[in-house]
Amino acid sequence: MIEVSNLSISFKTETDIVKAVNGVSFGVEKGKSLGIVGESGSGKSVTALAIMQLLPQQAIINSGNIIFGGKELLGLSKSEIREYRGNKISMIFQEPMTSLNPVMRCGKQVIETIQLHQKLDKNKAKKQALELFERVKLPRPEEIFQAYPHEISGGQKQRVMIAMAVANKPNLLIADEPTTALDVTVQKEIISLLNDLRADFGMSLIFISHDLGVVSA
Repeated sequence: MIEVSNLSISFKTETDIVKAVNGVSFGVEKGKSLGIVGESGSGKSVTALAIMQLLPQQAIINSGNIIFGGKELLGLSKSEIREYRGNKISMIFQEPMTSLNPVMRCGKQVIETIQLHQKLDKNKAKKQALELFERVKLPRPEEIFQAYPHEISGGQKQRVMIAMAVANKPNLLIADEPTTALDVTVQKEIISLLNDLRADFGMSLIFISHDLGVVSA
């Protein structure tokens, strides 16, 4: 599904150039999962952002290839990468509170993701969003659909993020530290949910964490 080869990334600072990723290579087959484990600052998230083509302007890709479905992603134009991002490749970010729009209802945010890539009217998109909320085991889907992010718990926010990430049935889902801010019980539920969704949708999963125990689960 995806193959990353000899990827090296640096960042420009005011006085220097700092290497963040040094010759990373890995691959993930269709329907399989891969765990990427490392301490904070080791370049895990930078690698994920490179796949999504979401690196900041000061980032420099020194070398490497990112081949997804036989297509080289590095060097694609902004319009070309939009065909992949959120559609064929999706990502769950580390902190849902900063990823969700605090002034927009949770349901509307999922509807926007659906309508961006699918030709559905608002009513059909809403029906699909509510089905996704049920799929990710959110309690009271209608109530959470109308709620703002600050009105629901951390675990519920993470489930909303997961619903958004899988809304368009991506071929590859990247989960970047998706359980860091959650308690142990909720962590296990989220990991189990991601594994179930991977199996149900036949998608590949890259799970990023600093915790070897979480990845092994």
